[in-house]
Amino acid sequence: MAGGERVLELLDTIPDVQDTPGAPDMPTIHGKIILDDVSFAYRGTHTVLHNVDLQIAPGQTIALVGPTGAGKTSIANLIARFYEVTAGSVQIDGVDVRSVNQRSLRRQMGLVPQDPFLFAGAIADNIRFGCPDASDAAIIAAAQAANAHDFITAMPEGYETRVLEGGINLSLGQRQLLCIARAILADPRILILDEATASVDTVTEALIQEALARLLEGRTAIVIAHRLSTITHADLICVLEDGRIVERGTHAELLALGGLYRDLYGRQFMQNNGLGKVNEVA
Repeated sequence: MAGGERVLELLDTIPDVQDTPGAPDMPTIHGKIILDDVSFAYRGTHTVLHNVDLQIAPGQTIALVGPTGAGKTSIANLIARFYEVTAGSVQIDGVDVRSVNQRSLRRQMGLVPQDPFLFAGAIADNIRFGCPDASDAAIIAAAQAANAHDFITAMPEGYETRVLEGGINLSLGQRQLLCIARAILADPRILILDEATASVDTVTEALIQEALARLLEGRTAIVIAHRLSTITHADLICVLEDGRIVERGTHAELLALGGLYRDLYGRQFMQNNGLGKVNEVA
């Protein structure tokens, strides 16, 4: 009985993010993003972002780096309007995201999560998720671009191979490649990539990085980076600490600055390579 009451309570819960009545659709996105003096507090109590100003040009890849809890994911969540800003505004192509309906906004965005989400069903249907009318040829093309085609066709039933709940019958790398194929098929104008922290083998890592390079091309992309070696070619790197952007620039500029980014990068580099001098990373 208590369980049933809990279900009813959840069904009656009013979402934190609601569209205004009659909110129009988001126009076709070109990809310019502006965070104008943005502050954000979860449930209005715990402030995680303070007065963030950020401009992202169409087609630009920006990486968000920093310690755990610095605010990287919060920025991405606000751009996708999973939460509302506490102060300031998030604008896409000059349109405040609060002024349009959420469905039309997110229809033009793609998300590659840190933990790849797959549902029970055929591999083809997992790739087609979000694009139900996609043809078999389009699915295969997306899988080829994501470097997933070879492992799919090597399976007994190919694209009709059944994925078990959570993708437990696939490796982590295979699940990541399928999520990339799904994003390629959707062809979003804005991409949010929460880079996976779990390690994969060297060959799979190379396939993933090559697939991501294809996915990022020509799109506005926000990369939540955990392994700094993978974002050295980003157009702009923003370093967050305690909810503020404390450094920004290219990889080379931030190394030369000698601040928090250099410290984070140096520690990762030494950990991965067993070296003892930070200045060797440059």
